[in-house]
Amino acid sequence: MKIAVVGCGAMGSVYAGLLASAGHEVWAVDSWREHVDAIRANGLRVEGASGDRTVRVNATTNAVDAGPCDLVIVATKFRDVDTAARAAQPIVGPKTVVLSIQNGLGGPDKTAAVLGRERVMVGVVGGFGASMRGPGHAHHNGMELVRLGELAGPISPRLEAVAEVWRSGGFKVKCFDDIDQLVWEKLICNVCFSGTCAVTERTVGEVMEDPDAFKVASGCAAEAYAVARKRGIKLGFDDPVAYVRDFGSKIPNARPSMLLDLMAKRRSEIDAINGAIPPAATAVGLGAPYNEAISGLVRAKERRLGCT
Repeated sequence: MKIAVVGCGAMGSVYAGLLASAGHEVWAVDSWREHVDAIRANGLRVEGASGDRTVRVNATTNAVDAGPCDLVIVATKFRDVDTAARAAQPIVGPKTVVLSIQNGLGGPDKTAAVLGRERVMVGVVGGFGASMRGPGHAHHNGMELVRLGELAGPISPRLEAVAEVWRSGGFKVKCFDDIDQLVWEKLICNVCFSGTCAVTERTVGEVMEDPDAFKVASGCAAEAYAVARKRGIKLGFDDPVAYVRDFGSKIPNARPSMLLDLMAKRRSEIDAINGAIPPAATAVGLGAPYNEAISGLVRAKERRLGCT
């Protein structure tokens, strides 16, 4: 396939590097000029759980350069989805499939509002713990699972075809008929570690090892689990604390993107992750005090750091 990864940060670089290594024509589209220049000059290096490789990837700051693609992966953070989707419009042809991959709630709906609901798929990726080591150089601590589903329907032949493309890059892939299950199983892990690691400035493993920190983290997860159950969402587990502990044990050295954002004085995705749980809880008659407290602390920290 001809694939464009729009928003080629840490996770986007992992996608681009492994898919290009599998033989696909890949375009990395990103606004970070130094990153794009480094990829053009030296290739894209991806190291970590998948090995250590440097691959040739087309790179640009302007999506128009890529031309029409078979698959467009929108891999930006939640706040940048609308901008990325609009930037991708020139490379979306009549048969192009768009895969929107974000943490938290609402990203694919924002993509669909720009590019059309009928062409959008939902991706949820967990257990990678990716970060940038520098321009043109990404690292990831794990490689757990890529979850895929159609935004507007059940598993389809085109979804299975996209899943095979990811498998060709060495990714473990699972397809879902129920996108709510797909999204909430990852969201429960996100709310557990994202906000708590950001506030404590600790890795996933360090939060798990500290009884007080993990009490807060697992409390956030339990609240999200309760909301999902009250909403009637099917989940593949019955014990949220055991579930997030198993998830975290696979990437103990990872720093969640929310912590990396604060370290770089960037605004985080708190409103789409921990901050999304209190209003969802209220809507079903529940409370979410752990998530409310963590969200408030992260926002306060953003203000203190002057995050933009």
